[in-house]
Amino acid sequence: MRFALVAALVAAVAASAGCASRPINERIDKVDPTRGYRADLRVANRPNNDSRTLLILAFSGGGTRAAALSYGVLEELRRTEITVGGERRWLLDEVDLISGVSGGSFTALAYALYGERLFDEYEARFLKRDVQATLVARTLNPFNWPRLVGGSYGRSELAAEYYDEILFEGATFGSLLDKPTPMAIVTATDLSTGARIVFAQSDFDLMCSDVQKVPLSRAAAASSAVPIVFSPVTFNNYGGTCGHQFPDVGDLHRPHSRSRPAGRALMRLGELRALERSGERPFIHAVDGGVSDNLGLRGVMEGIEFLEASPAFRQSAGLDRLDRVAVIVVNARSAPRTDWDRSESPPGIIAQLLQASSVPIDRNSYELVQMMKDTAERWEAQRDLLIARLRLAGVPDAEIDSRIRRLAAFAIDVNFDAIADPDERAEFMNLPTTFSLPPETVDRLREVAGRLLRKSPDYQRLLEDFRRP
Repeated sequence: MRFALVAALVAAVAASAGCASRPINERIDKVDPTRGYRADLRVANRPNNDSRTLLILAFSGGGTRAAALSYGVLEELRRTEITVGGERRWLLDEVDLISGVSGGSFTALAYALYGERLFDEYEARFLKRDVQATLVARTLNPFNWPRLVGGSYGRSELAAEYYDEILFEGATFGSLLDKPTPMAIVTATDLSTGARIVFAQSDFDLMCSDVQKVPLSRAAAASSAVPIVFSPVTFNNYGGTCGHQFPDVGDLHRPHSRSRPAGRALMRLGELRALERSGERPFIHAVDGGVSDNLGLRGVMEGIEFLEASPAFRQSAGLDRLDRVAVIVVNARSAPRTDWDRSESPPGIIAQLLQASSVPIDRNSYELVQMMKDTAERWEAQRDLLIARLRLAGVPDAEIDSRIRRLAAFAIDVNFDAIADPDERAEFMNLPTTFSLPPETVDRLREVAGRLLRKSPDYQRLLEDFRRP
């Protein structure tokens, strides 16, 4: 009797509500490169920030594990004192940009929105809340079923509503424009092409859409929309109708300081051009950003390739004034133990699917970190070689200093592999990827994040560089 009553009630709600509709991203008629949530505008105009330093944080995916580890790094940077121009500051003040994927996107967006307020509220509002249990309960609630059946509204839209309630308070990317905090670059993955979708106006220009009106909660939901578990987040594509023009990229084909074309940057330009074909692709379906880049580092590497290959890009972005570039990658990769190799029978289908997706992602992440470190070493080596040649030619050191701009590069990797104690390392490596962890585990992740950062030799080199006259 009770079941029949509930079924009848659900049927009545479904009949009256029909199929729920997703939010529709707004269209723009004309691209204006001087306005909007853009990296070149935000980084160049950061208040109370050393313009000679570019400090980037990259927060990986990994659910609450990633959110807590990245939060611990923010806490450590907030405790670290440096001196800039004779003034004592905190290293967190020098962060220019935070790239976030999946679980890391929540920390990136929340800090961009709240700044100092984050350190009073984030634990209770998100990190130590059982987010996963609530999402499951709302999905199983019969009153939500009519919204989830048919139409373009899916489980990720339901999740976005919840993220808005507990963390983002209705904020959009437009809400971040007047904030003194770093720019948050959140990425998802284009389900059709596998390309990255970046929630910044420069990428939304290609879709002729206004990212300022996109809720932060929807960006976080798209970035963490694990395929099958969550539904894709769908955006309207109006590309090719707002007069967008790509900049001249001739020097990427004929690079100034490289022996070959800037292939990674050129490939990204090809992906972006595909967004302008709205006649063929009127809708873009976004899923978990970890599918295309689980570290949030690929965009950074593409930017570095632009920086290396194009003097015009360096000058237009104001990067020719830099003395130091530092990237801190917070990689919450885990590797739970299995006993598959002890049995003649292979693991089940679900386990195989999970492993088949996680292994390529982890290996791709490892390669990205190594490329970042190789690039930092190459910059240092190129500068040293040029100085050595000038000295051999008899150029005085004073003249060399005036002709060769000093640019120090730092590639800092924070991950569980660096934990010295094997038992402690295994404990963190076996943490699940979920949006629910015990409060004491969250606290331990915060502590180990700060400890790993402090023990990093590259991080200590960065601090020493700030102490240079």
